[in-house]
Amino acid sequence: MTLTHCLASLMDDAPEIVPAASPAEHTVRVQQLFVKSQGSLKAFLLALVPDFTEAEDLLQEVFLVVTQKAGTFKEGTNFMAWARQIARFKAMSSMRKRRNSPSVLAEDVVESLVAAEPEVPYDESQIAAVRDCLKKLAPHARQLVTMRYMNEHGPGEIAQRMSWSENAVNVTLSRARTTLRECVQRQLQRLEVT
Repeated sequence: MTLTHCLASLMDDAPEIVPAASPAEHTVRVQQLFVKSQGSLKAFLLALVPDFTEAEDLLQEVFLVVTQKAGTFKEGTNFMAWARQIARFKAMSSMRKRRNSPSVLAEDVVESLVAAEPEVPYDESQIAAVRDCLKKLAPHARQLVTMRYMNEHGPGEIAQRMSWSENAVNVTLSRARTTLRECVQRQLQRLEVT
């Protein structure tokens, strides 16, 4: 599992939906689950469609379908599996419309990619290691990692908010990722030894 996937999974770590008192409240809670997991869904769509803009558009369409079908989501079940199924159908539909485009993956290739996607949740020890290592980062580095991977701000937007140059943001993020990766690897190696 990559560090980015593990950081994204921290956003997906939210508890399952608590029973809602009304259908409107249930819909809002399903939308909140979507917002918390949109980074993972966007990554999933980017694996299926060749264009970042198209993936962004599809993510918005997925949100609309999730909202429309919120009543069909059963509390206590796997939200990501449910939302990925919607995302897959949206991606397939988009690819059928652009069938003659040379950059479109064949349907059987997409099905293979979806089948290869693990449905098991991330290893708790990995997530715990990332959390622990995030706490050990320098405050500015931790703030940038949070803004980039949990709040999904781009480097330009972070630079503007922090009054830094975009290059300084990119360098700090690169160093923070390296530090996190090394820290997580050390912690996981210690767990394997014990």
